[in-house]
This record gives sequence, structure tokens and C-alpha cells, in this order.
Amino acid sequence: MFSVLRDLFLALWDVFFGCRHQHYSFPISSKILKQRSAAAATTGAYVVCLDCGKEFAYDWQQMKVVSPLRPATTALRGAHSFALK
Repeated sequence: MFSVLRDLFLALWDVFFGCRHQHYSFPISSKILKQRSAAAATTGAYVVCLDCGKEFAYDWQQMKVVSPLRPATTALRGAHSFALK
């Protein structure tokens, strides 16, 4: 219960006072399965906000950052088809 309230508070804090995530690194592919971050586990690639250090999943097919609201199954399908090329 406490972790849910904490996550909610942090999300609201980030909306009002947090980083706008406007400066990203070049997309990084994660090839080592054991050491993948949560962002890299979604699509196999991720970018990092250069201002705050937060990682975001990146979709190579659409060439953009994956929205946190996007279903994970769609992102996984895109990563799988990219890996087969």
C-alpha cells in the first residue's frame, strides 16, 4: 500500500515539478539479456534523458520513444520483428 501511494506521489511530483525529458541520448541497444534495465526489456533498445538520467524504451521501427501508456505487447512485437531482420 505504501509503495503505491509513494509511486502516485512521485508521479504527480514529476508532472508538476519534474524533468520535461527534452534531451535524449542516441538509442542504445541492449544485447546482454541478463543486464537489461526495465526500459530496455520492453523493446530491446532505450534512450536516456540527458538532464535527469531516466531511461525510456525506444522503438526502432517508429524511430521514437515509446510512451509509458503504450501496451507492452505491441512494443514486444516490434522488438521481435526488428531482431529477426
